[in-house]
Amino acid sequence: MNFKTILKSFKNKDMLKRILTVIGILVAYRILAHVPVPLGDNATFKDAVNNLINGTDFGGFINLISGGGLTNLSIILVGLSPYITASIVLQLLTKAIPSMEELSQDGEAGRRKINQWTRIASIPLAIMQSIAYVYLLSQSVLATNATDTVQLTTYQWALAVTAMTAGSTLLMWLGELITEQGIGNGISTIIFCSIVSSLPSTIAQFGAQLFDTSQGTLSLFGWINLPVNPTVFWILLACAIGMIAILYILVKINEAQRIITINYAKRVHGNSAYGGIKSIMPIKLIVAGVVPVIFAVAFLSVPSFIGQLIQKGDSSSVIAKNLVDWFSAPNVTSLDELSFTDFIYPILYFILVVAFTYFYTSIIFNSKEIAENIQKQGGFIEGVRPGLATEKYFKYTVNRLNFFGAFALGLIALLPYAVDYISLALLGYTLGISVSGTGLLIVVTVALENIRQINSRALMVTYDDYK
Repeated sequence: MNFKTILKSFKNKDMLKRILTVIGILVAYRILAHVPVPLGDNATFKDAVNNLINGTDFGGFINLISGGGLTNLSIILVGLSPYITASIVLQLLTKAIPSMEELSQDGEAGRRKINQWTRIASIPLAIMQSIAYVYLLSQSVLATNATDTVQLTTYQWALAVTAMTAGSTLLMWLGELITEQGIGNGISTIIFCSIVSSLPSTIAQFGAQLFDTSQGTLSLFGWINLPVNPTVFWILLACAIGMIAILYILVKINEAQRIITINYAKRVHGNSAYGGIKSIMPIKLIVAGVVPVIFAVAFLSVPSFIGQLIQKGDSSSVIAKNLVDWFSAPNVTSLDELSFTDFIYPILYFILVVAFTYFYTSIIFNSKEIAENIQKQGGFIEGVRPGLATEKYFKYTVNRLNFFGAFALGLIALLPYAVDYISLALLGYTLGISVSGTGLLIVVTVALENIRQINSRALMVTYDDYK
């Protein structure tokens, strides 16, 4: 990346206008995150929201990618999850239905049509998700209140669902406005902004713990006592060093790829010769990106949700209790409470991330189609026969990459639980890190992609300077 070129490109009015437009859209998005949903007594409902976030890993993940929209009970509470779900479903259907697969290969017009279907499909999903959230929140409030003052009328239901659906649709539109500026994917940029927006509160929380000197102060070589908690200081220093190391590893993992050299046979047509050249085909270490993690979280949230619904009807149900205990994110406050069931969720989480990485990679990386396209263009891999042998070679290569990539993705997803258990053993309480390993992976991936696109546009607008 040439940061000098990027800084130089800011002198270009069009480039500066694009950057300022994106910043303005992101500011508007952060304002929307504080516009409340009309649900009566917001303070009462916010307590139910906090219980929902702390009770399930899915609730915490949705709150993370909505930039605190769930915590603030804002109109963008639903966030971009309906659009993401619609995108994933349309992507799977594209591979399952031949007519849709043909449409996806029909150039820009086909892709535009599928994008339009994705937008349309996200609306009913947003409505259903809004209804589910209002129902869960109202039931949670009723369960903790002796009076019926929190009962929602039909008008309040309709107003809340409409506001949340409109907020999700507005967020999708803002994302597409960012994409039109050509300096990054809008949806990814909004999710990036959502995750980063939680950092100030985390830093403030760490600051409060660091300057709590009730357990003593830090002696610096016996010369001076610093007004900081010594245990928290060393833990935070270790976390900072670990964070830098993790960021380095994440960048390496995200950028890691296997380069396959494709040779093209020389062909003579009349007086002209074609081919006789070499090209490269990069295959990323983690082809599936962060989609397997999203699939795993969504999959694990279903049994827990079913268990909660059963408990509302029969609070003594053993099956419901087991579903909630086994499929909910562990929320341990002391080592004495730590039991075997607190490790079930992280273990299942890791297994599902690995399994979904293999599954989703097999869908988006079609070895047979790639091998056929290379053969049609007169290409071949040195030492590998065209056709079936090339297809097997691609499958073998991707499976080997997936073996390491899937396990790396699973370990990254487990980072917050590892940090919580370590801090629990050393401090007696969890640090409450808001940016999980998944969040870090999203931040790194989006940041690198956006910098690439900004660098490409910067080279375009400053090209004349190098003539």
